[in-house]
Amino acid sequence: MKKFTSAGEIIDFAIQLEQDAVNFYKDLAKNSDGPEMSQVFEQFAREEMAHKSRLTEVSEREMYEMEAEVVENMQVSDYLVSIRPSHGMSYNDALVLAIKMEQAAFRLYMDLADKAPDEEMKQLFLSLALEESRHKLRFELEYNKSKTGEEE
Repeated sequence: MKKFTSAGEIIDFAIQLEQDAVNFYKDLAKNSDGPEMSQVFEQFAREEMAHKSRLTEVSEREMYEMEAEVVENMQVSDYLVSIRPSHGMSYNDALVLAIKMEQAAFRLYMDLADKAPDEEMKQLFLSLALEESRHKLRFELEYNKSKTGEEE
């Protein structure tokens, strides 16, 4: 299992997760059946891009530090999703993947908040975690709606 070796590596990992989410949601928006979910996916892509921007600022300004011992205990696999997007993925499978991606991001940001060196960083990661939990809930609601055939 790959372990992180520095706080910068953790932030870079989070930035890449956000970029992966942007790409995923843009792809879902293009392939969405209805305009409402296409708009939702586009909005989430914009929000994930904003997350990436906030994390990039943290990285560029080297605002996040961790003790080496704490870094060593964090493992990349704790924040990865085993399912990968694939061409032709069903809508429900895409929603399940989105739920898992948001859950992994939530866990990462909660762990980073817990290990934050100061209140400013803690609040940043808590706000990112909250946004990811909102995304997860939205996808869970959409998944349940699609499984029961409900209309809005």
